[in-house]
Amino acid sequence: MPAWFVINAYVHDREPFVNIYSPATAKLAEEMGGKYIVRGRAGQVLEGSAKDGAGAIVIEWPDREAALKFWNSPEYAEVKKLRDGLADVTVTLVDG
Repeated sequence: MPAWFVINAYVHDREPFVNIYSPATAKLAEEMGGKYIVRGRAGQVLEGSAKDGAGAIVIEWPDREAALKFWNSPEYAEVKKLRDGLADVTVTLVDG
């Protein structure tokens, strides 16, 4: 059964986030079976406590195990460090 990361990112420092962190994450996710479904910017909050202007990303995985393999991998742990201080990020894993 497929699974998805649903990600909201309010970016404080766009240049390194977009030019360094995002490409490194996308490359690794795709190598590990992830497929980007949505890459949206400038979100408008209609309900809840999120901030306007945040981006939304959805990554599809073959299953929950594949998603968690990526999330818990030492490779992603290194890439994730590139994001430190650049954005407020929320990641939710959902099953299909």
